[in-house]
Amino acid sequence: MSTVWTVYLLRCRDGSLYTGITNDLSKRLLAHAAGTASAYTRSRRPVRLAYHEPVSDRAAALRREAAIRRLSRAAKLALTDAR
Repeated sequence: MSTVWTVYLLRCRDGSLYTGITNDLSKRLLAHAAGTASAYTRSRRPVRLAYHEPVSDRAAALRREAAIRRLSRAAKLALTDAR
């Protein structure tokens, strides 16, 4: 049985965007909301899921996360508007 990985973008209270990966999106979003998922989002709560994309495995998730992080802010926002 394979684990489904997800690449996601969060929109933070200050308008910034956070990119991450997880194999359990619901659990990770709860952790972000509680301030226990990352130092970056802890001080920028509340956060809102802006985009998510399933990928086949962890390696693919890491590659896609890196690709999204290299995008300009405008391109990231276009991703969020595409869904």
